[in-house]
Amino acid sequence: MTIEKSGGDIANFIKSVGLPIAGLIDRINEKVGRWVAWLAIAMALVQFAVVIARYVFNAGSTAMQESIWYMHGLIFMLGAGYTLLHDAHVRVDVYYREASPRRKALTDALGSVFFLIPLCLLTVYLSSSYVLNAWYNFGSGTWVLEGSTEGSGLPLIFALKTAIPLFAVLLGLQGLSLLIKALSYLAGARDSYSAGPSLPRGRSSPSGGA
Repeated sequence: MTIEKSGGDIANFIKSVGLPIAGLIDRINEKVGRWVAWLAIAMALVQFAVVIARYVFNAGSTAMQESIWYMHGLIFMLGAGYTLLHDAHVRVDVYYREASPRRKALTDALGSVFFLIPLCLLTVYLSSSYVLNAWYNFGSGTWVLEGSTEGSGLPLIFALKTAIPLFAVLLGLQGLSLLIKALSYLAGARDSYSAGPSLPRGRSSPSGGA
């Protein structure tokens, strides 16, 4: 009786506190991912312009070429959380696809706790000095705002480096959302399991079953 009551309390807590947090994280990564997706179009247009300028007009632009690298990096780094949200990362899938919903939830929970979230925290920690030094020289007390090594390049290396911890934060938050969804199913707070976006209240996920 006590065990059942304890299990019910956990399920209620996850449902009332955890799932709204997961939904908020999902919405953040959804918006970031949709915004970042526009960079793919911009990158293709800039690349087209660079090719035309070089081979038709025999002209080049270091800043335009570097902007392609910037956009390419931002798509992958800032879009990582969105990709996880939609379960679109490449899997070496010899187990997960045919697993039961309970085993999928357990796999996602353990993977988030022991691999994904610690890796994201480590990335933030290891990149912090690298990123801060691109912004500010603490030894001399002066702003650095690191730019391109090319004279005509973009003066935004500091901003690009900042995307590294942002990548880890967005991906780590999505890992937390994934963990909450998995635990909510395992605790009985949800009738079905899906690692994908949280659905509006009153609807259930079309994938997975008890």
